[in-house]
Amino acid sequence: MSGETPHSPEAIQLYERLNTEAEAAGYFLNPDREFVLDLMAGLLANQERYGYWSCPCRLAEGERKADLDIICPCDYRDPDVDEYDACYCALYVSEEVVKGEKDVAPVPERRGTEQAAGWGMNAGASGTPDADTGQEESEERVGALQGGLPVWRCTVCGYLCARPEPPRKCPVCHVDKDRFERFA
Repeated sequence: MSGETPHSPEAIQLYERLNTEAEAAGYFLNPDREFVLDLMAGLLANQERYGYWSCPCRLAEGERKADLDIICPCDYRDPDVDEYDACYCALYVSEEVVKGEKDVAPVPERRGTEQAAGWGMNAGASGTPDADTGQEESEERVGALQGGLPVWRCTVCGYLCARPEPPRKCPVCHVDKDRFERFA
């Protein structure tokens, strides 16, 4: 155990929670436990600082509305894991990395790039209705969906999601990406 950094009970508890949630949804956390615990400390620090789990490897604006796309798990996780076998901060990795068949390599930043087009569904949306009208948020979200994102349906359980590609695994029944069909 020499060389390991002591981690807070909160970081360890968060690690265990996210690991359980990731596995249940068909995702994998980086097998380097110490590395992941350092990321947990960063998520907890950002929770205290901003009130939400902003990615510990990116600069946050400090406004939830501006940072929705980088709240963990960020909007870029799936395309990063699909293309590079790890997300930007390497918290989430592919099954091949977990099995030792591939190594984690640096992942280029998608945020604010053309490469991110279509993935930042949450960018600019606050997640709550406009206090005055109750309509602004829903109009923004409808505009994003009408803006060209396909809707995918899991053929096993019926789960629906709007995004450029179906998820790696269905978050409900855990079948693979190939069990999704374009719905709308």
